[in-house]
Amino acid sequence: MGAIYEIGALCALDESLDGLDLNACDDYVGVSAGGFIVAGLANGIRPRQLCESFIEDRPDPDNFNPDWLLKPAWGEFGARLQRLPGLLRGAAWEWVVQGKSFNSAFERLGSALPTGVLDNEAIHRQIERLFSQPGRTNDFRQLRSRLTLVATQLDTGEATPFGRPGWDHVPISRAIQASAALPGLFPPVDIQGQHYVDGALKKTLHATVALDAGADLLLCLNPLVPFHTSPSLQDGRRIPSLVEGGLPAVMSQTFRSMIHSRLALGLKHYERAYPGSDIVLLEPDQRDATLFFANTFSYRQRRELAEHAYQETRRMLLERQATLAPLLARHGIRLDLAVLQDGSRRLLPARVPSRHPLTERLHATLDDLQKKVDDLAQARSWRPDAARGH
Repeated sequence: MGAIYEIGALCALDESLDGLDLNACDDYVGVSAGGFIVAGLANGIRPRQLCESFIEDRPDPDNFNPDWLLKPAWGEFGARLQRLPGLLRGAAWEWVVQGKSFNSAFERLGSALPTGVLDNEAIHRQIERLFSQPGRTNDFRQLRSRLTLVATQLDTGEATPFGRPGWDHVPISRAIQASAALPGLFPPVDIQGQHYVDGALKKTLHATVALDAGADLLLCLNPLVPFHTSPSLQDGRRIPSLVEGGLPAVMSQTFRSMIHSRLALGLKHYERAYPGSDIVLLEPDQRDATLFFANTFSYRQRRELAEHAYQETRRMLLERQATLAPLLARHGIRLDLAVLQDGSRRLLPARVPSRHPLTERLHATLDDLQKKVDDLAQARSWRPDAARGH
């Protein structure tokens, strides 16, 4: 979700901010999925090229297919399973021989559970391949701009700024993998004997590294905001309570709320500590049901969400032009109102031309299956597409 939103928003910014080259910034700071995006920008990949690589389903060596992230972490499962016999023997000994309580004795079995259910090694391999092509680099030290990718050191809870001196020898692709290793979903990433997880666990916005370096204008893209809803009618459609969505909706709202509250605190600190720097935060509207109730692994919805982020960012820039225009003007940047007011502009064509009949039939089948699932959900008074505002 983070990558999809950021790509759509960056494409809108690239078109509408005259005087700003998104591939020639002084500093790039990425956390979690944002690491992949800013590493691409620092490598000279245009926002539209990122869109083609991540959003479009084209047989191209530049493509990064999110479906690679759905492979089970079989290696992690196997390693944990090997521990189980010894753990069972130890727990039985403590319970039967040493007389410890059942709960106390069998707590040790928790270490047999996998640390992640999905394999994230493909992130490293595929990005390494993308950044090894001519004109790109997988080495922080060979970039023209400063790139910082933040992960969290698991054993200390401290933020690690890959790309900064002392950490710039780690391959960019490996740092991206570490920064995006969301605990429970992906296993921690081993880098030189230390284990790293998602950089957002420490704090949401790691902007200090850029502000300390003298950044006078900071553009922040935050894709995850808590959803603001109520079980009432909105545009003639029922927007249900999130509890009706079950555990996934509740956990998503919880995670987003934690992320966003820390972001708000961080921004207030930056405003006080760096009064000479202008900070612009771009994020979705909290009432945007389209982004909250999304299946990001659906090819059709991936395109719809990127288009939605693109159009919503354009709309937001127009709405905020009274405050944004003078702020950006101080840095030699102008809002191109003609571009923003052009209602015919789209991020993606309405329909991707077919490359192969089999591929076309597969996409049609997936779209038909999605429709049937939505119809079934509607019959049960929980219709995700209605909640999304489609």
